[in-house]
Amino acid sequence: MRILKTICLRETIKSFTIRYIFVSILKLKSMKKVIVLFILLLSANSLHAQMLKFGVKAGANFANLEGDNVEGSIYTSFHFGAVAEISLLENLSLQPELLYSSQGTKVDEAGIKDINYNYITVPVLAKFYLTSKKLSLEAGPQFSFLVNENVEEQFEGESFDFAAAAGLGYNITENFFVQARYVMGLTEANKDAEVTNRVIQFSVGYTF
Repeated sequence: MRILKTICLRETIKSFTIRYIFVSILKLKSMKKVIVLFILLLSANSLHAQMLKFGVKAGANFANLEGDNVEGSIYTSFHFGAVAEISLLENLSLQPELLYSSQGTKVDEAGIKDINYNYITVPVLAKFYLTSKKLSLEAGPQFSFLVNENVEEQFEGESFDFAAAAGLGYNITENFFVQARYVMGLTEANKDAEVTNRVIQFSVGYTF
């Protein structure tokens, strides 16, 4: 009976997560939908021949903007979303994710509110296991799409952000994992200032 309840719970979580992915895609503009869907389809194309783990994750963001015309400090926020792991070789996997991520910087200048950019982010990471399915090194590109912002007019954000991401993951059990990651923006995050995103992320997650 307990096993049956566990299976039903996993299927419910899986159904909810899949629904979250497609609702998030539908909220994006048409060209962005194509890009995100293309990335997800590339990952899904090999599922018939590869082992797949699917799950959810959430955690803390410690973000900042680096560049000219912005004097800020660490902006503490959050991220959450869906994650998949597609086994390619014994110690190598592909890890696409679909996350909602709140980023920006805490402005130190009086009279100006903090800069806050909220993105749908799509990291597509190579995952190298350093030990037997426990400790892993993760690295790859991240594609981010601005969905809303809370900024002064002069800090209006760019609609697309491209970044490089790298970090470590650790599987506590077969299902529970933790991650630490650094994301470095490679394109300008602001329309009027030469600044790029910088984010340190700590996450916990569950796969099934």
